[in-house]
Amino acid sequence: MTAEQLISFARGAPSLDIIDVEGLKAAAARAFDADPAGVTAYGTSVGYVPLREWIAKKHSVSADQVIVTNGSLQADAFLFNHLVQPGDTVIVEKPTYDRTLLSLQNLGAKVHQVTLREDGIDTDELRALLESGVRPKLAHIIPNYQNPAGITLSEQKRRDLLALAVEHGFTIFEDDPYVDIRFRGDALPSMLSMDSDNVVVHASSFTKTVCPGVRVGYLVGPAALIDAIAKKATNLYISPGMVSEAIVHQFCVSGDIDRSIQTVRTALAERASVLADSLRKHIPGATFTEPDGGYFLWVDLPEDVDVDKLFPAAMKKGVAIVKGTDFLLDGGKSSVRLAFSAVTADQIDEGVRRLAAAIDEVRA
Repeated sequence: MTAEQLISFARGAPSLDIIDVEGLKAAAARAFDADPAGVTAYGTSVGYVPLREWIAKKHSVSADQVIVTNGSLQADAFLFNHLVQPGDTVIVEKPTYDRTLLSLQNLGAKVHQVTLREDGIDTDELRALLESGVRPKLAHIIPNYQNPAGITLSEQKRRDLLALAVEHGFTIFEDDPYVDIRFRGDALPSMLSMDSDNVVVHASSFTKTVCPGVRVGYLVGPAALIDAIAKKATNLYISPGMVSEAIVHQFCVSGDIDRSIQTVRTALAERASVLADSLRKHIPGATFTEPDGGYFLWVDLPEDVDVDKLFPAAMKKGVAIVKGTDFLLDGGKSSVRLAFSAVTADQIDEGVRRLAAAIDEVRA
């Protein structure tokens, strides 16, 4: 089967038609014109300084609280490697991003998954776990349009998490790359903005709002923590990519990023709605929560659907999915994550038809 024939709900990336290629070309030209020495030099491990300052202003922090990295996944890796030692306990959501699970397991962490509800992580379940004597070093939370579940953490639960972190002495890692891709509802304050006790480290990315190819993400946290990570980054790679970061900086200061975000929001809102309608129409036994933004929708299929069998059956019919088991330490045998970001609206219904046919085949 050729790539043109495959309808993929697997990859959390924007389709080319909603990437501002012309805006990026113009931003690249401006970057080289405005700062040829800075763009072409090694730079420093904290990233391209003007972009670092722009991010600091966006989050109302000082520049020494920011490090710009090669994508948010590297920001995650820096923090995990700095804070987590073999045997340390880490709290994550259930389900959570598959690469988070893999990274933490590779570090030898003891990972506890805490159930996600429709308004975010179950803070009562977390509180009971803490009161039972579990002492986490870190809690990894994706607060907005969570990957893979599409869930948004309520404001009250954000406050509850901050209080638990202060009381029990752990760091909240607020992993927030989807925050700007909101379709409906009001934006909620970040835990970083609500933090008066220096218990939050925040990460985000320009992958979802500019394009994945720029590979620009960042961490915001206490200055001492950022400085320690920056020293390790120097030893790792001297500096991240100045060209990409300078282009992103020009894209941001020109206001192009605001137009890009609006384009992505509008397109993905339509795709999410079409996907939900198609699932109701073609797979009536499926249950899901429609996201208020982001890239993903989590689907619980009837219990007699085994995703280990469904995955290859769906591929044969020309539709790619990601198994729910990838995002869980246990469970997810009848669940899938569907990314609607890389498929155009006219492909979605056909993709769900193919998935429904594959489901019928594995249940037969």
